[in-house]
Amino acid sequence: MGKVYIVGAGPGDPELLTLKAVKVISNADVILYDRLIGKEVLDFAKPGALLLYVGKEDGKHTIPQEEINDLLYRFSNLYESVVRLKGGDPMVFGRGGEEVLYLAERCVEVEVVPGVSSIYAVPSSAFIPVTHRDCASSFAVVTGHEAVGKLKKVDWRAFRDVETLVILMGVKNRQRIARELIEAGRSPEEPVAFIEKGTTPDQKTVVTTLGEVAHSPPPVEPPAVMVVGQVVRIGERISRLMEVAGVGRKASD
Repeated sequence: MGKVYIVGAGPGDPELLTLKAVKVISNADVILYDRLIGKEVLDFAKPGALLLYVGKEDGKHTIPQEEINDLLYRFSNLYESVVRLKGGDPMVFGRGGEEVLYLAERCVEVEVVPGVSSIYAVPSSAFIPVTHRDCASSFAVVTGHEAVGKLKKVDWRAFRDVETLVILMGVKNRQRIARELIEAGRSPEEPVAFIEKGTTPDQKTVVTTLGEVAHSPPPVEPPAVMVVGQVVRIGERISRLMEVAGVGRKASD
């Protein structure tokens, strides 16, 4: 029986792959990869490796999760090295825990290779710190995607007083999320940033307020990370200074 590696590919920029991820991908006999995995990452695969797309998009599953679990198990019985390749970190909203548990229950050797997570890497690439000594000593991360059949729904009241709120997969539901956060007690004037395609050459940042998102949400295309909190203003300030100096990535439009 072979070994399965649950690997995080990072937020998009192939240079943010870890050295271990590159090593494991390069040695894999089989790679099951997700939607946001770029060609540059897959180019690390060795010649002859079996590459199988198992991505999901807006609730549409190319292959159901249960079948992905079974494929990992079956491939582990046929090949020495099997990689399950996911964007970001596999244990952050990536169902990595489900896959590890499924394999462990069947006595398959598993190793998790952590990846650079978009929860902090994408805001950082837009000059937005998730914590800052002047305005944010803590942050929380939550999914904005509530799948059908999900056991636990998001209670937005729990995030009323969180200084920085990072929301993943929330583009589709951004207006409802903003309304619920305001109803929970957050200020309509609170700044919000959407960072599209973070860490890639196509990165774009849209800065607005919670009230504007609730009433007239700006156009945003997934994948995008939503950041709520005063740290967004820090990012704006840094961006302006960079623009004046004529250096760095433009962090807001």
